[in-house]
Amino acid sequence: MSTTATAVAQSQNPAQSPAQDRAQPDLEALKTRQQATWASGDYAVVGTTLQIVGEQLCESLDVRSGQRVLDVAAGNGNASLAAARRWCKVVSTDYVPALLGRARERAAAERLEIEFREADAEALPFEAASFDAVVSTFGVMFTANQDKAAAELIRVCRPGGKIGMANWTPEGFVGQIFKTIGKHLPPPAGVKSPALWGTRERLDEMFGKDASAIQVTARHFTFRYRSAEHMLHVFRTYYGPVLKAFCALERDAQSALEHDLIALMGRFNRSGDAGVVVPSEYLEIVIIRR
Repeated sequence: MSTTATAVAQSQNPAQSPAQDRAQPDLEALKTRQQATWASGDYAVVGTTLQIVGEQLCESLDVRSGQRVLDVAAGNGNASLAAARRWCKVVSTDYVPALLGRARERAAAERLEIEFREADAEALPFEAASFDAVVSTFGVMFTANQDKAAAELIRVCRPGGKIGMANWTPEGFVGQIFKTIGKHLPPPAGVKSPALWGTRERLDEMFGKDASAIQVTARHFTFRYRSAEHMLHVFRTYYGPVLKAFCALERDAQSALEHDLIALMGRFNRSGDAGVVVPSEYLEIVIIRR
């Protein structure tokens, strides 16, 4: 943290000591690492399998033709495409240009009109109250500064408009993937888990004072792969967080992580055969902006 930032932090909390301040995570550095993580591999290979989540979210939001919809941390554009299929005026954003490129390819293939903008979820380049609906599927939950990102979603949504999200829960399969990785590669001290976005308590903290209603529905997305080995191969090749975790470990530690992830898949698998059918819980959230 810079000297200026330290001074600001101490002025806001005079009781905080310099040692306590140094213990705070460097969120800007974390964001830079996260951006590199999501730019690695090819998230679109995994992301495209999640299309049904974007469709369900748009139905739950009851979006209408002509509404302005912003997709934040859109990845390869699942929610963006879903909203555009419903004749909304869609702006799709992400801070990884390659992912926006994938989304642009998909929109062109379907002849859907979508505006694509490179943007940081923590500093959205839009006027206040400029969208009827603001959405994010498994995207904004991975921001470094959670409160700042939540404030941006609120800021750009008009009063009476809706904020819709799909966020993995801590107890669900993907939440447990991150917990398993954390046992092998502990996260930086003081950093909030992305899975908190999948808890009602944290949602109330971030959005409660600016919402006239918060509706939370537990849903499941089901991963379907040929085998546990096939699923692991896809995730460690294309899914940035898993890819980077393996790259950061020595060979023996990689084997241990592989063993634990295969075991996790086995625990959630309900296929009854050699294939993988793994339900992963997420929260679908619909917030009415006060």
